[in-house]
Amino acid sequence: MTPDDAMDIQMAGPWITEHEEKLVLDALRHGWYGKDAYRYVETFEREFAAYHNREHALMTPNCTTALHLVLAGLGIGEGDEVIAPECTWIGSVAGITYLRAATVFADIDPVHWCLTAETIGAVITPSTKAVIVVDLYGNMPDWYEIISLCAARGIVIIEDAAEALGSRYKGVPAGKFGVASAFSFHRTKTLTTGEGGMLLIDDDALFERCKLLRDHGRAPGTYFNTEVAFKYMPFNLQAALGLAQFQRLDELVDRKRWLWRGYRDRLGDIADLHFNPEPGNVRNGVWNTALVFGPSHGMTRDRAVSELAAMNLPVRPFFHPLSSLPAYPGREPQARTMHPNAYDVSGRGINLPCALNMTEASLDAVAAGVRRLLGRA
Repeated sequence: MTPDDAMDIQMAGPWITEHEEKLVLDALRHGWYGKDAYRYVETFEREFAAYHNREHALMTPNCTTALHLVLAGLGIGEGDEVIAPECTWIGSVAGITYLRAATVFADIDPVHWCLTAETIGAVITPSTKAVIVVDLYGNMPDWYEIISLCAARGIVIIEDAAEALGSRYKGVPAGKFGVASAFSFHRTKTLTTGEGGMLLIDDDALFERCKLLRDHGRAPGTYFNTEVAFKYMPFNLQAALGLAQFQRLDELVDRKRWLWRGYRDRLGDIADLHFNPEPGNVRNGVWNTALVFGPSHGMTRDRAVSELAAMNLPVRPFFHPLSSLPAYPGREPQARTMHPNAYDVSGRGINLPCALNMTEASLDAVAAGVRRLLGRA
């Protein structure tokens, strides 16, 4: 198979089996009345929390709402600053703006592409209340250094593990770090509910606060609203699909790792190509295989995306530095100086197709396209 024959390759997509169909059909037929109305939601929440060694879980419509929910539950608001990485999807930080707090971007590490204690420390001010640490593309930061810094400065950590289901740092699963963590079940993610998210919390009081805010500020089982809050409730059909996928988690993560290894094996003879790292203390769930072209190739993100698309290969750009986007006007000039790693890595990075229906032939086609792009065909 050559790149010109690769019309059926998709950038991302799920792996659905008869097991998922069976649970969703059961929810469709039986999940509407009495104690069954949220049975799949509650089961999925309970099992997902247990897997991550967390006390509590709240399913939400998506990861963005999960992060918004916990920021609101923590009382973040106007006058507060929340630190976040330059390179991530805007959903990681949108909740900060919703609450009229200030978003403060920090640089990323040039190897694992996540925040570090040093880059966080460089932007802390007396107004800093929290930091959202993103496990980008399944990669893991040096978590204990970040925890030590934030504990010493009284800063709350929130883990955005949207892309890291199945990753581990020193044996601890992604989603166990910080006062709370959030996951995404978007249709492109390793585990999907179409749209969906999960918020994990250990603190009982914070959990109860977020639970109240999730459903219009009403006490469970009542129609008495104590405040105007959000409508971030999940539903049974969504949760049935999530639970079924979760019961196949090892299989799904193994498939993502198979894709990552396949790309590395096929392109490993080309020097100065950099993929999601997996140092000795990390097991990478590799939601998406990212490829950063080393400087020796003279290749840019935008050129790579354009030329591979012309070969019928659907790749995505590495996340743009958020300060470079129109959503955050006026920030780019200073950020380019303050956050050189983010601008450098993003400018040379792409995401390779990571759909779970990829085959050996698909991997061959993508690798052949990258070789053609680099003049190594």
